[in-house]
Amino acid sequence: MTDLEALRALMEADRWIERVAGQRRHLPESEELTRIEGELRTLAGDLRAAQDAQAPVRVAHANARDEGARLGARASDLAAKLSASGTPAGTLAALQKELEHVRELLSATEDRELELMMELEPLDEAVETVKAAAAPLVSRRAELVTLVSELQSSLDEELTALRRAREETARTVPAALLTRYDAALSRSGISGAAQLVSGRCDGCRIALAPLDIDRVKALAEGEFAPCPECGRLLLP
Repeated sequence: MTDLEALRALMEADRWIERVAGQRRHLPESEELTRIEGELRTLAGDLRAAQDAQAPVRVAHANARDEGARLGARASDLAAKLSASGTPAGTLAALQKELEHVRELLSATEDRELELMMELEPLDEAVETVKAAAAPLVSRRAELVTLVSELQSSLDEELTALRRAREETARTVPAALLTRYDAALSRSGISGAAQLVSGRCDGCRIALAPLDIDRVKALAEGEFAPCPECGRLLLP
């Protein structure tokens, strides 16, 4: 294998590694997962707001219901005492007066309970609407978490194999040339070499000056000049 062939193989190995790594970084499933998690965070805020509006009304409704039950029990107790025989007349009058007052309070409490129940309906509906909107997203998120994990694991295995093959390819490049390649790789990223295609470096996409092109073409076999823009070793 010539130095040119070895460099080209190493360049292609690094470019392939970057393609797979880029695929891992930009999985459509990961992007969908990010979008869904954003929507769920928004819905969580909407749910908290709806529940915050609902909570005091629900507490007030429960209190009114409990108070109604207490007043109803008191009214029944008073009515039973009024109907009992042997109760003194003065006591009967006091019981009757209290019963009327309790019934007035009970009527007002029942009216309040009804008002609160009607007030709760749209608040409950708002809470349920948010929950209904979140339910399919929660389900899809669980699916995506599993899918993304599986895809990333598969790509990690592929990257491990590619990097191992890359190490073997690197051993075919002469040490001095590999040092230059790795230095260019650390500066430019992705690969340390690039093809010279129609007068352009296909790494940085910059068109070389005619003088630079002539200098590259004049190099002896096995010699490589760096791209004046990105520093990658230019391969004819």
